[in-house]
Amino acid sequence: MPTRSFDVVILGGGNAGMGVTVAARQAGLKVAMIEPDLLGGTCPNRGCMPKKVLVAAAHALDEIERAKAHHITVGRPSLDWAALIDREKAMIRDIPGSLADAMARRGVEVIRDRGCFAGPNAVALAGEVLEAKHIVIATGSKPRRLPFPGAELMVTSDDVLNERSLPASVVFVGGGVIALEFSHVYARAGARVTILEMLPRLLANMDTDAVSQLHSRTERLGVAVHAGIEIQRIERAGDGLRVSYVEDGSEHAVEADRVVHGAGRIADLDGLKLSAGRVASERGEIALDAHLRSISNTSVYACGDAVATSPQLSPIATYEGRIVGRNIVEGPRHTPEYASIPACVFTVPALASVGLTQAAAEEQGIDLRVEVNDMRNWLSGRTYAETAAWAKVLIDKHSDRIVGAHILGHAGEELIHIFALAMKHGITAGDIKELVYGFPTFSADIKSLW
Repeated sequence: MPTRSFDVVILGGGNAGMGVTVAARQAGLKVAMIEPDLLGGTCPNRGCMPKKVLVAAAHALDEIERAKAHHITVGRPSLDWAALIDREKAMIRDIPGSLADAMARRGVEVIRDRGCFAGPNAVALAGEVLEAKHIVIATGSKPRRLPFPGAELMVTSDDVLNERSLPASVVFVGGGVIALEFSHVYARAGARVTILEMLPRLLANMDTDAVSQLHSRTERLGVAVHAGIEIQRIERAGDGLRVSYVEDGSEHAVEADRVVHGAGRIADLDGLKLSAGRVASERGEIALDAHLRSISNTSVYACGDAVATSPQLSPIATYEGRIVGRNIVEGPRHTPEYASIPACVFTVPALASVGLTQAAAEEQGIDLRVEVNDMRNWLSGRTYAETAAWAKVLIDKHSDRIVGAHILGHAGEELIHIFALAMKHGITAGDIKELVYGFPTFSADIKSLW
């Protein structure tokens, strides 16, 4: 089999892999990117970008619902779901091509194939072997496998974004980000929605009080939420599906047209033959050092959703990819820092978060000042007839620095970046309060949160 040599071979053509190419190509390294599917990976093609088109429609429906508060009379809205899906597809249609052009301009050779390790410094393709000084695993994620009978009857978020008919009823198995975001879209579109979460509460990694606020808002939309349950099985029931589950010791069942996998995603390492590359892994997790480098083969790095220990967020994938690229060029000097990277759950309203939860801060022994505000009755909230406007800010009493912020509604998905900036650069709560803001704006309310 013919062999070619590269400085860097990247397995995966998503945000993480593309992040690697920045420093690598600036340094003049010879780079190959192996991608069997669409360039860009999950986020632009079947994740955050197309999903946001549906979320935007849900926002429009929410605005229409609140029009009467502004003394605007409107009729009952009608959503053409098939046309909405067509709009979503049109919005993202050109992304893979534009990314291919970007890689070509950057001088990256994109190979449309599926690769696996053929040695510590070699990747095997269908008709050749690529030898490389450095190999990067940036293969993204896949839905978590669920063990109960009938799990194969579930669809994934990919299917939701492709299906041109709106189901009358939907069950989400799992109460993670995917389930929350799509449930708000479906419910506002008129579907009957149920969320079945195996853990005691939704969004287990986020602040308890913030999630409680979102939980209540979700139920007010008409979504039935059941937490702390155990799925028994999924089976066909006429033209639909029946999900049987145990809650509080009793067995229940709910029927729906569609059952969606909403129980999270895991690193997609299928078929990589990690052992051939001497890449240590355990239970589907690659063992990495602080520089995102394999502990057993220092020629190999991982980034993005292939890293099991970091949040599965598109900006983090790009961030980690850029760190890996710099470590390849400069040596293992750079380590990721996640504390000031915000996360947003794009429900309607959205939940935004950065830094520590209150529980995590207390576990670390931080002497906290906890500031909680319900802003629905604030002038800004009333102006826009907000139905959810809540914030919790965590401040270290001794340093006066922000250690966490959690906002539901009130443009929180935008405001959260002010807190992230402050955390990253050591700007104190007092500094934020003294800043002069444009008025009247939601940002101007920040100085009144503590």
